[in-house]
Parts: sequence; structure tokens; C-alpha cells
Amino acid sequence: MASMITKASHLRCILRTGTCLNVQWTKNTFRPAERGYAAEGDSRIPKIYTKTGDKGFSSTFTGERRPKEDHVFEALGATDELSSSIGLAREFCIDKGHTFTDQLDKIQCVLQDVGSNIATPRSSARDSHIKKTKFSQQPVADLEGWIDKFTAELPPLTNFILPSGGKSSAALHVARTVCRRAERCVAPIVRSGEADPDVAKFLNRLSDYLFTVGRYAAMKEGNGEKIYKRPE
Repeated sequence: MASMITKASHLRCILRTGTCLNVQWTKNTFRPAERGYAAEGDSRIPKIYTKTGDKGFSSTFTGERRPKEDHVFEALGATDELSSSIGLAREFCIDKGHTFTDQLDKIQCVLQDVGSNIATPRSSARDSHIKKTKFSQQPVADLEGWIDKFTAELPPLTNFILPSGGKSSAALHVARTVCRRAERCVAPIVRSGEADPDVAKFLNRLSDYLFTVGRYAAMKEGNGEKIYKRPE
């Protein structure tokens, strides 16, 4: 049975930044360890606010206190915003009956793992921290496989296109631009050795995936894509 072992206060602080600790799934259900929530038989009502960030500092998974404008929390916020953007796009895609929404579900889960890795700076991490938040190469391979599949069905790209093609497609393009920003936030953290290189690779491939699946959504809905034309 997979579980997360961490101090409840640290988990709540990380949740406030918009991410959560890495949860490893098995065929069985998962049991979160100490989380600060009411246990079975406990009548206490949990509170979403902790007041630990009122002075402008928050905690990494390693327990290190840093200013909220630290590059780690900036990257965590960007990946959280990315997941929210994908969630919105997913709702539009569900309304149109697209078959790839399960991929968007998986991507949102992987982004939680991305956040866990970012929230564990290597300079202050113990081996146990690194083991819990290690990022796998498999999500990168999954994205590449999905991109290749959709690309094979799409007409060749011969012009610059503008975000368009219906609500599903346009929302996926918005998510793509948020992904690019998240990648820019994560890049210096990876370069400094504080996060796994595969995290940056995943975000790089994800923006390509969102571009491709945005075009695919427009095609499946029968919507044209706006082509860039130089103003007269």
C-alpha cells in the first residue's frame, strides 16, 4: 500500500502553493499518512487555512522555509495554473464528446508529480525525500506517443495558425501558452540541479501535445483554424 509520509503542516503549506505531494498509485486504494485531516471517528472539522503563510513565507516538502516569491513557489504556481487551464479545456472537450479526455486526466495527475518534484529542492532534500518525489521518464514517452498518433491524422501544417478552431481548441491553446510559462519557470530550477531534468522535458513535450491536440479537436469538430496573414 503506497502512502505519503510527511508532516501535516508541510503538506498544507505545499497545498497552498497549488500542488500536492507525490502520490504513488497501486491497484488498491491509497492511504495518505499524516495529513491534518480528521481521521475516522474524529469529530474535529479540518480547516483549509493554516495561517503559516501570513508573513510571506511557505515551506517546501523538505521543511525549508522560503519567501513566497521564491522561484520554487513561482514554478509551483505556474504548474497549478497549467493544471487548472487543462481542466477547463477538458470540460469543453467533454461537451463535444472528444475521446482524448482521459489523456488530459492523466496529464493533470502527472502535473501533481511535477509539483512534488519541484517542491523538493535537492539542496535540502534527504534520500527519503528524493525517493518519494522522483519523476519518471514514462510520462514523456506517453506524450510523444500521443503526439505521433494525432499528427498522423492531421493535415500537414503549412502555415502559422492562430489560437482558434472552436472552444475546445482555443482552450487547449490557452493551456499551451500557460505550459510554456511553466516551462520557463522550471528551467532555471532544473539547470541548478534542484529538480529532475525529466520534469523540464515533460513540460516541453506537453506544450507540443497541447498544440497538436488543439488542432485535432478543431478537425474533429469540423472547425477551421485561423491562418496568420500579414496585415496589408
